Amino acid sequence: MNVVAAAIVRDGRLLAARRTQPSRHAGGWEFPGGKVEAGEDDATALRRECHEELGVRIAVGPRLGEATDAGVRIVLYGATIESGEPQPLEDHDELRWLAPDELDSVPWLPIDVELLGPGARHLLERIRPGE
Repeated sequence: MNVVAAAIVRDGRLLAARRTQPSRHAGGWEFPGGKVEAGEDDATALRRECHEELGVRIAVGPRLGEATDAGVRIVLYGATIESGEPQPLEDHDELRWLAPDELDSVPWLPIDVELLGPGARHLLERIRPGE
């Protein structure tokens, strides 16, 4: 299964979402995103998923990395919010904006742990001097 995820950065913080389902993932934190449907490219799928799950429109940026676990392949992309304010609409019950020193403050899902390095680098590249 192919999945896409977004490393959304705003004001020197990275967006993380806490899963509510499926039950084996409930309470775990992840980069927002979801399955790539038939006929979609990664960018189209990521824009659709962020709109459905968070209620935002995003601009998809560079490919940052990928991780594979139990037949699931996640590709992480940088992203910025074009419109809307993220809300936990679908499959999540909480969102947090994490500063670089807070990235380990939530229990990330195992596959997302593999993406923390690329996600953290993306975050640090976007922090302006003095922030």
